[in-house]
Amino acid sequence: MKILIVIVTLAILVIGAGAATAQNAPPISTKKVDGTDNVYVFRYGGHQSMFVVTSKGVIATDPISYERPAKPYIDAIKAVTDKPIKYVIYSHHHYDHIAGGKPFKDLGATFISHRRAKERLLELKKQNALLADVVMPDQVVDGKKTITLGGTALELSYLGRNHSDDSLVMRLPKEKLIFVVDFAPIESIQFRNIPDNASPLEFIDSLKKLATLDWDRMIPGHPYAGGRFGTKKDVDNDIAYMEDLSAEVKKAADAGKCFDTAMKEVKLPKYEKWANYENGLPANVERFCYWWGRGY
Repeated sequence: MKILIVIVTLAILVIGAGAATAQNAPPISTKKVDGTDNVYVFRYGGHQSMFVVTSKGVIATDPISYERPAKPYIDAIKAVTDKPIKYVIYSHHHYDHIAGGKPFKDLGATFISHRRAKERLLELKKQNALLADVVMPDQVVDGKKTITLGGTALELSYLGRNHSDDSLVMRLPKEKLIFVVDFAPIESIQFRNIPDNASPLEFIDSLKKLATLDWDRMIPGHPYAGGRFGTKKDVDNDIAYMEDLSAEVKKAADAGKCFDTAMKEVKLPKYEKWANYENGLPANVERFCYWWGRGY
């Protein structure tokens, strides 16, 4: 159980400014997205999931974690529809977002993830008996897949390695909404030392691909920036932050300052009002030091 508690605790730190909002808000909430007929955001503390109600059933995303039981999420869905939960989509393999799926599976839902997410989970299950209840995906995606149910289309797209090597972006073309978890924070720096990716430059490239998709509003997996939705400008700002960070750390690496000196000296005042800036920037610097100073 310790590994789950540690991962959930670390993930909560990502929320930053949104955490204060979550403390002042009810621990559980469900809201229909303005301007839509059938799209909802379910929030449990510092985590959010999107679900879509159609005439043939429900498409749910991220069944949260063991530390946040699935029943309140299922109850929230049942409060707005009597239609069955047909699909559950994993945004990526990290436990704090997807480890609570068994009650959904017991209701007959089909689970979908990126191919590598299933591979990761199968391997992790061999190493940790505590993951016995993590539901293995029934279907997998490599590049792109569209789920159609009751006249609603949900596009699942892999844009490259970022916060994980198996993140799926979920887009509702009609509503011009996307659901994005962890790799495109709103007014917040990146998580810790930007783990679980091969190259920070690949991470930047995935953000650029995200910006080119056709959407107007982004539902994040955590309630950043007071709980508001993201915009294309927010993604552009994420790209700018990562590129500015990369440039400054490269200078430090070229001057032989990586790691410790760079982690103390590199500052980006332009972003100092972002969540987790003071505590998280040194770890972000560390990741780019590995890239520019060591080549990995």
